[in-house]
Amino acid sequence: MKITVRVIPRAKFNRVEIQPDGIVRVHTTTAPTDGKATADVIKMLSQHYDVPKSSIKLIRGATSRDKVFEF
Repeated sequence: MKITVRVIPRAKFNRVEIQPDGIVRVHTTTAPTDGKATADVIKMLSQHYDVPKSSIKLIRGATSRDKVFEF
């Protein structure tokens, strides 16, 4: 399954929300430095979808706020 994710770094709190258009918005308190925010997003997605972190792969958007993940 592929999902499109919009990352909101430096948010006040961590949360995952699904928009009506199918885009998943992930708010993370982590700053986007050295891939730390992406790692935090993978962790939150694994908890939200109840899949192991190792099964989530970043397909596109390593340095962008808009990312595509596959799991």
